Amino acid sequence: MKPSQPTAAASVLVRIPHPSANTVATALAHAFLAAGDWSKPALTAAGADILGARRRWLGPLASHVLRNYHRPPADAPRELAAVVLGCPAFGEALAKAATQRRPIKLAHLAVAPAVAQAARVPRLDTVADLAGMLALTPGELEWFADPRHWNRTAGPRLQHYCYQWRSRPGRVPRLLEIPQPRLRTLQRTILRELLAPIPLHDAAHGFVPGRSAVSGAAMHTGADVVVSLDLAAFFAHVSPGKVFGVLRQAGFTEAVAHRLTGLCTHAVPVGVLAEMPPGGDPASRFALRQALAVAHLPQGAPTSPMLANLALRRLDSRLSGWAGAFDAVYSRYADDLAFSGGAELARRADAFIRGAGRIVADEGHSLNGLKTRVHKAGVRQTVTGVVVNERTNIARAEFDQLKAVVHNCAAHGPEGQNRGGHPDFRAHLLGRIAWVSSVHPARGARLRAAFDEISW
Repeated sequence: MKPSQPTAAASVLVRIPHPSANTVATALAHAFLAAGDWSKPALTAAGADILGARRRWLGPLASHVLRNYHRPPADAPRELAAVVLGCPAFGEALAKAATQRRPIKLAHLAVAPAVAQAARVPRLDTVADLAGMLALTPGELEWFADPRHWNRTAGPRLQHYCYQWRSRPGRVPRLLEIPQPRLRTLQRTILRELLAPIPLHDAAHGFVPGRSAVSGAAMHTGADVVVSLDLAAFFAHVSPGKVFGVLRQAGFTEAVAHRLTGLCTHAVPVGVLAEMPPGGDPASRFALRQALAVAHLPQGAPTSPMLANLALRRLDSRLSGWAGAFDAVYSRYADDLAFSGGAELARRADAFIRGAGRIVADEGHSLNGLKTRVHKAGVRQTVTGVVVNERTNIARAEFDQLKAVVHNCAAHGPEGQNRGGHPDFRAHLLGRIAWVSSVHPARGARLRAAFDEISW
């Protein structure tokens, strides 16, 4: 095999007099991927080429790599480098070199060929391709991706996010992590161009075009029993590892997936965590602080809902299978899990919930026990705020209360009806009427007709 022509960066790397173990492993990984054939002789020759000499340990190393990969992991050089580092023969060679004070040197570097991605997502082979798609310089991409996690200790003026704690009576506060305008624009581009083509599990109904809380609730109408569960700290428990895995499965190369993960995950600064307002029990508050202190999906980023849905595909599959074992159906709207079924589920609801809890815990999440509900046919059954006893409907009390507010606005003027202090009361009412219309169009039409009588 002819030596590959080194790039400028590769030439600088070769001049390092004492390359680290990681550097040598990375060079060997690229050499193996650039080899013409995925066989022991070809890998041994490729390794000898970049080292400038044939080493005895190259044969065992090639065998180790081939046992781990039956075909070249062309889009995973970092993963391959980790396998090289874990090879006993390579470890012995490093130890011997350290003892003899004769470090393993590199004669030159091979550059592995770029690989095409899965057809569903745009082809981005390198970090430079990603930077170009986002209209960023390589330095700007590193700044926003934050691979060194400097944002946790930076001052407020340099942070990529602003933070708002929201108190909730009797419950743990919620933290909104709102990306600054430029990062938010980048995340919207990533959502539109890179994440939207990736398929979701059929059980996911939240933040999905063409699906909604109503479409998810409609799956549970007319059931003998409805079981509702809730995931605690939904976004905070989606780790960068899960996001990276989702992106790799979608077909993005390691380097691109790593930077995308950095652009879409975030660790909250210590000072912000210290400002958590009162609320909730000590154990729940501690768990939330622990989750927010490490990188996670920020609640407030445009990309977080889609990435959370993608990261939960395995959970959705397992819960769908668990529901099927009880002849039940399953849907999920963000962190709200809903199951419904017949006599079998009604008879064994407690055992079903325990099994679902084990699956949820195994996938790195936890259930909020305070929101676990079992509703049989004799009582009002709701899923994501939608009544599902016979068909999707709005709760009678909610409809009557909204109807009274709209009527009083028309009869006495809206000024005295804005008891919640909403800054745009008109838009608030329209939003509530739109929700009723999505669940029960006829009732929504009557409310809208009464709304049109209001003098604003």
